[in-house]
Amino acid sequence: MAATDTPPLPSILLIGCGKMGGAMLQGWLAEGLAPSVIVDRHRDSVPAPHRLVRDVTDLPADFQPDLIILAMKPQKVAAALAAIAPYALHAPVLSVLAGRTVHGLTEGLAAHMPPGARPLVIRSMPNTPAAVGEGMTVSYAPPQATPRQRAMCDRVLSAVGETAWVEHEDQIDIVTAISGSGPAYVFLLAELLEDVGVGEGLPPALARQIARKTVSGAGALMQQSGTEAAQLRRNVTSPGGTTQQALSILMAPDAWPATLRAAIRAGTKRARELAS
Repeated sequence: MAATDTPPLPSILLIGCGKMGGAMLQGWLAEGLAPSVIVDRHRDSVPAPHRLVRDVTDLPADFQPDLIILAMKPQKVAAALAAIAPYALHAPVLSVLAGRTVHGLTEGLAAHMPPGARPLVIRSMPNTPAAVGEGMTVSYAPPQATPRQRAMCDRVLSAVGETAWVEHEDQIDIVTAISGSGPAYVFLLAELLEDVGVGEGLPPALARQIARKTVSGAGALMQQSGTEAAQLRRNVTSPGGTTQQALSILMAPDAWPATLRAAIRAGTKRARELAS
């Protein structure tokens, strides 16, 4: 729970509650979210005093959020902009959509506003560990964002993990490929460790247990110790031992270093393609 001197969470209008939006909502509900409206056609209910609507065309006229959060599938955003534009006249918009730029969303909203009106859009990239309060969210705010608006976004995002800001929006695409997609890479590692264990003769339940705990335990050690990852790796690696022998294969120039670099670049490229 938040410390007693932490500002309360604001009232939000959450558009979309899939894997990412749902992960963040879990964290916000646990933290004590102010009365909010969630738009999601697949969810059955939300706890009181929050309200659930099935479509952006059903938004309640009597609701004025402090913050609007876009978390639907990126290809569905155009249909939502017209509906949320009246709310965005008075509340900043926080987008967690991959590949959707601040400029594109700003122009899309402004097209449904009175002449001269300009919404404030902040772009963020969270990740799914937000569901258990262990997320990592990196954000970009345009120059016209006020300190209060940035602080409100930080308050919402820090309720589900750590936060950071970048100065240039194109850095968000790199963040997307590293921390946004990163949990999938870690889950793949656990999956492969389990598969190898079974293939080498371990009982499946044991292989699963040691793979999951090895990954989660290593992450906890890195987080709690504050020690650099490279040093933690060296701490496990005795000269001439089993770890060094295995790492000599994984760390070969054409092995993990090259593969991961290629994967991150491919993810970054795809994020930029989505924005074009």
